[in-house]
Amino acid sequence: MREILHPTPIRPARKPSGPVVIWNLIRRCNLTCKHCYTTSADIDFPGELTTAEIFSVMDDLKTFKVPVLILSGGEPLLHPDIFAISKRAKDMGFYVALSSNGTLINKQNIKEIAEIDYQYIGISLDGMEQTHDLFRKKQGSFAESVKGIKLCRDHNIKAGIRFTLTQDNVDDFPAMLKLMDEQDIDKFYLSHLNYGGRGNKNRKDDAAFQMTRNVMKQLFEACLKWEKQGVEREIVTGNNDADAVYFLHWVRKNFPHQARHIQTKLEQWGGNASGVNVANIDNLGNVHPDTFWWHYHLGNVKERPFSEIWQDISDPLMTGLKQSPRPLKGRCQTCAHQKICNGNTRVRAQQVYDDAWAEDPGCYLTPEEIKHNCRDT
Repeated sequence: MREILHPTPIRPARKPSGPVVIWNLIRRCNLTCKHCYTTSADIDFPGELTTAEIFSVMDDLKTFKVPVLILSGGEPLLHPDIFAISKRAKDMGFYVALSSNGTLINKQNIKEIAEIDYQYIGISLDGMEQTHDLFRKKQGSFAESVKGIKLCRDHNIKAGIRFTLTQDNVDDFPAMLKLMDEQDIDKFYLSHLNYGGRGNKNRKDDAAFQMTRNVMKQLFEACLKWEKQGVEREIVTGNNDADAVYFLHWVRKNFPHQARHIQTKLEQWGGNASGVNVANIDNLGNVHPDTFWWHYHLGNVKERPFSEIWQDISDPLMTGLKQSPRPLKGRCQTCAHQKICNGNTRVRAQQVYDDAWAEDPGCYLTPEEIKHNCRDT
């Protein structure tokens, strides 16, 4: 939106020094959410990395020039050494974010959380109170999570909402955007349902394509409104790189004079980065192309350094993910927007068709929308 209203010169695309690592430090969680990709529970899981092993892996990640650590779970605040791990990561110069359900952020620990100086804390909400509590299977969890966001805001910690869109909560979406204004929340992250963990079992609830398109339009309009008002908000979507193509079509309709500029910027961004610029380490030390590939192991950091595992292209999935263009099939192969989308989220194709390179069943673009890009017209 900023590039539409205040375009900047086209410069060479910057390549990250290493992948963003989403690290599930612990699988234990105080909630049992419907779409949990880690299928967590409020129990101890055997075989998890010790704190000493976590520190050793962090040393390797730093040497490998990993820029960002997103500490996740389960619920990472249940890890007994979460603050020691976070402080060490900050001291080493990582950008450190925390992915939490927010219910354990309270007056007793907020000062300790603030002292860590996390660059960002993402707190998951699945709708407004009734919907959220049903998803999370705990009455009162919505109020606790919102209270956690408020505490972060009051202590000058950047915090935002993480919202996973499904048919069960799509009606709450307008109210979620209103909540952003009411609570003056810094960031909104819209995640499309991905087929991993409980998300795979509940994929029949994936929001219908027209619902998804309607939600994206609402998000574009809200983002444009905030940008015009000078409100500092960060709006992000994830787990469906078709969003970028849909945004381009929205730009073509509403700001046609900026369409080619936006297309170039989106192509520089490059689309799906699983297996390239996004990585996942689970609680047992297994490495995955992203957080939704928990059923597919690339190696374990107890046995081999992450840096070696990540560069090993003898694995056929990693070979394809790192390939440009990727070996796509079906609609994805013939799509005119591969430079923007990069084949979208491969795990959905793998889960539905047992073929990681089949067309993405979660792509909500029409045949006409994937046919032409701005340079064709």
